Amino acid sequence: MRSNLIAFAVGVGLLQVQPALPELPPLAGALAAALLLLAIFRRQPLVRRGLLIGTCALFGFSWAALRADWRLHDDLPGEWEGRDVQVVGVVAALPHGFERGERFEFDVEAVLTPHARLPRRVNLSWYHGWREDEWRNGLVIRPGERWRFTLRLKRPHGNANPHGFDYEAWLFERSLRATGYVRPHADAQRVDDFVWRPGYAIERLRELIRRSFFAVLPDAPYVGVLVALAIGDQQAIPAEQWRLFRQTGVTHLMSISGLHVTMVAALFAALAGYLWRRSERALLWLPAPKLSILAGWLAAGGYSLLAGFAVPAQRTFYMLSVVALALWSSRNLGASRSLLLAMLFVLVLDPWAVLAAGFWLSFAAVGLLFLVGTARLGAVHGWRDSLAHWGTTQWAVSIGTLPLMLLLFQQFSLVSPAANALAIPLVSFVITPLALLFAVFPWPLLLHVDHWLLAVLMDCLSWLAGWPLWEQPAPPLSATLLALVGVVWLLMPRGFPARWLALCLLLPAIFTRAERPEPGAAWVDVLDVGQGLAVVVRTARHALLYDTGPLYSAESDAGQRIVVPYLRATGIERIDTLLVTHRDKDHSGGLVAVQEAVPITRTLSSVGEITGERCVAGQGWTWDGVRFSILHPSTSDYERPNAKTNNMSCVLRIESADYSVLLTSDIEARDEQALLARSAAQLRSDVLLVPHHGSGTSSTPDFVAAVGAREAIIPVGYRNRFQHPRPQVLERYADSRLWRSDRDGAVLIRPGRELALSAYRSEYRRYWHAR
Repeated sequence: MRSNLIAFAVGVGLLQVQPALPELPPLAGALAAALLLLAIFRRQPLVRRGLLIGTCALFGFSWAALRADWRLHDDLPGEWEGRDVQVVGVVAALPHGFERGERFEFDVEAVLTPHARLPRRVNLSWYHGWREDEWRNGLVIRPGERWRFTLRLKRPHGNANPHGFDYEAWLFERSLRATGYVRPHADAQRVDDFVWRPGYAIERLRELIRRSFFAVLPDAPYVGVLVALAIGDQQAIPAEQWRLFRQTGVTHLMSISGLHVTMVAALFAALAGYLWRRSERALLWLPAPKLSILAGWLAAGGYSLLAGFAVPAQRTFYMLSVVALALWSSRNLGASRSLLLAMLFVLVLDPWAVLAAGFWLSFAAVGLLFLVGTARLGAVHGWRDSLAHWGTTQWAVSIGTLPLMLLLFQQFSLVSPAANALAIPLVSFVITPLALLFAVFPWPLLLHVDHWLLAVLMDCLSWLAGWPLWEQPAPPLSATLLALVGVVWLLMPRGFPARWLALCLLLPAIFTRAERPEPGAAWVDVLDVGQGLAVVVRTARHALLYDTGPLYSAESDAGQRIVVPYLRATGIERIDTLLVTHRDKDHSGGLVAVQEAVPITRTLSSVGEITGERCVAGQGWTWDGVRFSILHPSTSDYERPNAKTNNMSCVLRIESADYSVLLTSDIEARDEQALLARSAAQLRSDVLLVPHHGSGTSSTPDFVAAVGAREAIIPVGYRNRFQHPRPQVLERYADSRLWRSDRDGAVLIRPGRELALSAYRSEYRRYWHAR
């Protein structure tokens, strides 16, 4: 049974790495053939067992393909992107506020615009600016409300970068098949205050609980954490607190995890059993142990739904369901079988759960606990045994999840065991129960006490965060798999042969070295940051960052979301030169995040407020046989009063042994002419970063001809409001091969016998990605 369950999970996972969905009729034929072979070889046990495992894998693959096909057909037709559509629908989930408005999921019930076709569920933003008075006077979007909106939508699209977050996969898993916004100055009308459906009722309850928390602690620094522990809503936790949790390795505790669900189930089971035993008539009707099982199962289900039913809560609830069913029927399924059955339930209902890091971390952690617990049988007596058992558990989870943490996040907290030893009992058995108790009985004193306890814990975590954090490049998948084998070997019970050799299997993953170009060569990576720019340049022993990407909102920028994770994953521990080309926020928006995360040796910029040196034409340096030259702006440009920020863009030319690249930022026609007059001979390059995202004010024919690039890269956002790149500009690059970040994702330039460029979207194509 175990091998069959694992085979089904492997089949589901295999489907999620396909670049395109397979045709369903051939899959159905393959399943029919597999079942026929099972019938033919039913009297040959070994052959039948192998066929059964293969059939289970094929069934998992086919089931995931069928679900994906259904979801892909619920899409937004291309001809309806960017067009006004009037709809009636229901706010389907808890809205989340951001700097300028509200973001929420919306179930489309009726499309009022003739001939328009929309997905059943979309992700919307409603910006406050145009109706500021109404928002100030108490206009609130609440779950379960029916509204009539005029929308403008687009297909799901996210930034595509190596080691980056796949936003399109996140949307696809949640069946959000379009994103968009409520149109300003159009009629928006609340039709019904509440539409009854179980899902909407749960979301409305979550919203009421969240509101009660913020009513009692409106300005408390850690109220967002308490809300997350009570209802699973993490939106109010600031980025600084998430950074603290990552540095101490307690991120898993600051949302509703399996431990919390299990604790609630155990608490309700014990309480219900205690009360049930007080009545003889009740005991004659149903034994107390079975009543405890039922009460614990119902409590776990209710808490999981209140938490938004994320993967850790799902995994725990399904596993508790399997255990509860076994106990109810007086059967013992065993720890591993219970865990695998829980995995089966998760993947049947949500085949895309394997795309979430939490799926792997949560199942790995519970599996390791089962491995350690079953390998060390015997009762626990006294505080010494309890302390030893607790230490063993911490060691197992810490060392066991190390390979996955390095693969997924490229960092590991060295103080994680100590931080978790302190935080797990306090959060799970004191802070979370008090938060839940307040949700049921909203007595303000409960929440004030709870927040005080959390503040004490946060002070302790802040002290621990000062200790080192292990960071390294992302290890190869092969090294990670080898390390996982080593973890299982290492955690085997005492007496298992040569356990110390398991440490050798962990070494390739822990001591992964970053790849670097050979001397004389340069690697240039134009990251996909949307409508903005960030370019990473590496030589044999140095690194340069050319711009830091856009500022998305007050809480988010490309520096923290894209640039810093990319630097960490590729092993760049120090930036030798940071070049911020000009003031515009689409180029300098991630500056602060980069400065806080990575040591910077030298900063060049045309922005006076940034500490560092001016970038001036004529500057240059050589790293590892690669020549870097600043071509613009000139000294006289700094003396011009009221110069446009675009005209002050720093232009950089990179010349290696194999090719040359010209990085132009946002220069316009005037600057191009100045470059032609001042340094025309230096402009010729193999690769050109197209000026100003392909705007109509740049890329003059003379400039394009002088550069003569074989390859032209346009950093541009998907369906951006500036309509970049302009069609007339694209025509000027007819002799170049064009690359676009909105279509190709990150563009990576590598040396070789022939100049080699690659597009990340082509290398990492998945069936849910926009074509």
